Amino acid sequence: MAYTHERLSISYETIGTQVLRVAHWKAEVDLGKRPLLFFNGIGANLELSFMLGELLPDRDILTFDVPGVGDSPAPLLPYRPWQLARMARKLVDRFGYYNLDVMGVSWGGVMAQQFAIQYRKRVKRLILAATTTGMTMVPGKMASISKMTNPRRYADPDFMLRNFETLYGEEGGDEAQNFVTHLRPPSPRGYMFQMLAFIGWTSLPFIRMLKMPTLVLAGDRDSIVPMANAHILNFALPNARLHVIHDGGHLFLMSRADETVPVIQDFLNEPYEVDLAEITHGVQTA
Repeated sequence: MAYTHERLSISYETIGTQVLRVAHWKAEVDLGKRPLLFFNGIGANLELSFMLGELLPDRDILTFDVPGVGDSPAPLLPYRPWQLARMARKLVDRFGYYNLDVMGVSWGGVMAQQFAIQYRKRVKRLILAATTTGMTMVPGKMASISKMTNPRRYADPDFMLRNFETLYGEEGGDEAQNFVTHLRPPSPRGYMFQMLAFIGWTSLPFIRMLKMPTLVLAGDRDSIVPMANAHILNFALPNARLHVIHDGGHLFLMSRADETVPVIQDFLNEPYEVDLAEITHGVQTA
């Protein structure tokens, strides 16, 4: 069964024994641009990525609720990042895509790196937003991390709004209210399995093998993933550029979309030859 509204279709796809709730945007006009596979952050349901589909109308976009998040049923057993990447690859195959660009935000940035190393012949460009190299990350502020692990942030909207700036380094207001309105609590097992998948994982042993052009995005007020992590990624990746969102917190992709999305569009639309010639560990600031 699928729900369709304009460009967006939501369906339930069975991959092996796991059912995934999937969002698929079709490009307004088929210009032959590569599709974008998007991995969301920890505990983040599909609705929190809807703005991405609307702001990138020139390409197909595919994303899904991770098992145990949103309307994807929780898995029976824990999983490792390589297993979830394989599940995503089977989903991409089902939609008929081979060459594609990949983007991940926060926890999803870990999955984007894992997918890119497993299927690097298929990934042409990589976007890593507000993310890290994994367990080797420079930790965020303790006040933010302690509230992030508190399940009340999903179950109690008032708790989330009161602690929004401490959590994400973002100001409250309309953006915070919009985020809370669309946030749906993950299942306890699904959230726990997402956190367990992160344990012991780091991209540092293989990161030099990710030779595709890569855009690293970071907010300089991010209290969960400090800027140092973006610099590590930018230094370690052989063909990366770092773009800093001035006064951006952890949710800059949503709260500063007017600045962030044009940077993403420009990066995705650059000819490959331009990427090779110009992406030489430069740093830009918005």
